[in-house]
Amino acid sequence: MAHMKLPSLPPPLRWVPAFVLMAIIFALSSLPGDNLPYFGFWDVLLKKGGHALGYGFLGLAYFSALPRRLSFSYRWFLALFMTVLFALSDEFHQSFVEGRASSIGDVVIDGFGAAVALMIAAPYSSNSNSKSMS
Repeated sequence: MAHMKLPSLPPPLRWVPAFVLMAIIFALSSLPGDNLPYFGFWDVLLKKGGHALGYGFLGLAYFSALPRRLSFSYRWFLALFMTVLFALSDEFHQSFVEGRASSIGDVVIDGFGAAVALMIAAPYSSNSNSKSMS
């Protein structure tokens, strides 16, 4: 089964999803600890899963924004590196927010989420040079 690729956006517009996701992550990280919902038994799973999912999407947004002239593997690793750098900066930012703390564990979860998302979805990106997955 051949896979269909969506048309590519012009280079500057390809960065819009990444900037939107970074703004959302920054806004959520700015919430004081007292304003965060508590999910009872599921709290840790939902919050850490949210980290992995959000940063997974951010990694894919970076991958899609990077120029096609770069090799697939270079874009993949650069997208992962950029995601981890943003995760580090986000944790630093959180250390200044009342009732919040920074955690290297969250950075690991963020990087893991990005790596898994890139492994699964990057080959299907309209910014991928691959022809098919079959």
